[in-house]
Amino acid sequence: MASAVMALVCVSATLLLLMAAPQPPLYGSAAVLAGLIGGSLLLIAATALGTYWMMSRTLQPVRAISGKLATIRPSNLSERVPLPSHDDEFKELAQTTNQTLERAQAAIQEQLRFASDTSHDLRNPLAAMRTEIEEALMRREEIDWVDTADRLLESVERLQDLVTNLLEISRLDAGVIGQHDLLNLAVLVDGELDHRQSKVRVVRRFSSGVMVNGERIGLTRLLHNLMDNAERHARSTVMVTVEHRGDAPVLEVYDDGSGVPREQREVIFERFARLQDARAKDAGGSGLGLPIARQIAEDHGGTLTIEDSPSGARFVARFPRPAALAAGSR
Repeated sequence: MASAVMALVCVSATLLLLMAAPQPPLYGSAAVLAGLIGGSLLLIAATALGTYWMMSRTLQPVRAISGKLATIRPSNLSERVPLPSHDDEFKELAQTTNQTLERAQAAIQEQLRFASDTSHDLRNPLAAMRTEIEEALMRREEIDWVDTADRLLESVERLQDLVTNLLEISRLDAGVIGQHDLLNLAVLVDGELDHRQSKVRVVRRFSSGVMVNGERIGLTRLLHNLMDNAERHARSTVMVTVEHRGDAPVLEVYDDGSGVPREQREVIFERFARLQDARAKDAGGSGLGLPIARQIAEDHGGTLTIEDSPSGARFVARFPRPAALAAGSR
């Protein structure tokens, strides 16, 4: 017991002596401290410079892209931003930027072409009206004013139709969408055909219960544009069909005219595009009816195409099945 107590006393005394003795500084001396501080500052500076140099090289493609974009104007949209040499996110950014510029260039070229075609189509009836008025004024005493008024009225009607089409295109391009309701397509088409005065025989083939989710005014415009085109080219008969094909509600307008060549089936859906046959049969057309009809169909989530037929032209508009009906059938 005594030996244990003596050992404990010795250990305690040793600890007290160690604690009482002066401890050397951790850095050893002032020179060591200065070296540590100086080395740390050099390391921080080297790290900062290295990081700046690395980030500058890394972001160099971004500066090249932004610098090129700053010089591109609507008048030189054909220019493109440079592509980085490495396949990384910056190259993907440059490729996406160039694709966006290509779409912008195509859109501006389309608008310029549209403005040019519109000006041309507006100028023709205005020139015709001016000529009629000038001739009438030069021959005041012998002119038939009623006949002159009839000819002027034709030009005014052509202008009115063109302006109406331009307003409709502006509405569609702006994405203005009216209220969509659940509509019975056969009832809608049947009612509109009852109010038309057609110069040819119109045959109706309707199935019951063909429902679409759409805008009444837009679908009515689509039908009238297809009917105007069909009646213009039909020899004697236009057939209008409303039915289900699979799950798709379908509106079909067929005429027994000369038809559309296969290679030109997409051309007629371009704005202001008119085939030679159409110009011969109606010199006052604008070439906007079918493009508007297709755009209305697409705004309803559907399609408008020309499909094969033994003779004549067969325009087929397909619409998606209303979601409420599709959910109810499951």
